[in-house]
Amino acid sequence: MCSDGHYGTQHTKAEITHVLADIHKNIREDRFRILGKRAKNEAFFAEYNIRSEKQKEILLQIQVEDFCYSLQSTKEGYEGNLLYVFVPRVELYNIDGEKESVQIYIKFDIIEKTLGQTTIVISFHKLEKTIDYLFD
Repeated sequence: MCSDGHYGTQHTKAEITHVLADIHKNIREDRFRILGKRAKNEAFFAEYNIRSEKQKEILLQIQVEDFCYSLQSTKEGYEGNLLYVFVPRVELYNIDGEKESVQIYIKFDIIEKTLGQTTIVISFHKLEKTIDYLFD
């Protein structure tokens, strides 16, 4: 994992358990969305034929042990929001029908709104670089 000052690893397992519970609750209640038009996400979904139900299934299978780090959002209007990065390992079938064990880089933002929370899935693609798990 990159070790510059942008990555937050000072989280407790209890804290991330709570964050993940919120994420899972939002997903189960369909209060989430995966950002569209992101080339990496779209290419990944196409390569492994991952449709919306499978996307939701993968997101709901994420465990606390899949957590890697947090970082601050730099998106205009959301500066300062904490983004949470998880990298679950999932068995998927590629476009050739071959089964693969794939590490998926998933980055979440939990947006607090007047009517409650919404989870935004910013990144959802194959891991591109070496990463460390915080609770390994």
